[in-house]
Amino acid sequence: MQHVDTLTLLLHPVRLRIVHAMAGDRTRTTAELCEQLADVPKTTVYRHVGLLADGGVLDVVDEQRVHGAVERRYRMRGTRARIGAEEAAGMSVEDHRRAFAAAVAALLASFSGYLDGADADPAADSVGYRQIPLWLNPAELAEMIEELQAGIVARAGNQPTPDRGLYLLSPIFFPIEKAEDRTPDRNPATDPVS
Repeated sequence: MQHVDTLTLLLHPVRLRIVHAMAGDRTRTTAELCEQLADVPKTTVYRHVGLLADGGVLDVVDEQRVHGAVERRYRMRGTRARIGAEEAAGMSVEDHRRAFAAAVAALLASFSGYLDGADADPAADSVGYRQIPLWLNPAELAEMIEELQAGIVARAGNQPTPDRGLYLLSPIFFPIEKAEDRTPDRNPATDPVS
């Protein structure tokens, strides 16, 4: 297979869901991924696992014969499973639009899968999906991102245990109004849109 850049490889809702399912240094077979992504046709999961493996996002860590076929166990190669700052800086506006659409589609599918589960309990599971407009200058934004990253990094190495569930955190940051666009008599965080 020819080289596929990370952006093209990851900008697909099913492949993003596979990457999420492989989080936490897990190893999984394609059959196990099919069980987790039960709303996705098995042939689609197999095809996208193959693309991720060919693209270097998934590594084969074990192979064994099962009913005459070779079953592969995969692990995610973390460095290939993300779009770095340099790559993001080179993205066009349309690339960002496609990336956001793929991420939102994967998020919606994952959330729907959670809600379709027999034991879904959003209140007990501390499910949240809030949007909070914040007035921040560039230094305050950088400080907040650093604080959030520190909190995430401190827990990113957590391994599965009997008392831990796997949560999907999906931070999204973008300006809804820049300081130079604001008029003194309008506050978009509190004033209704006309």
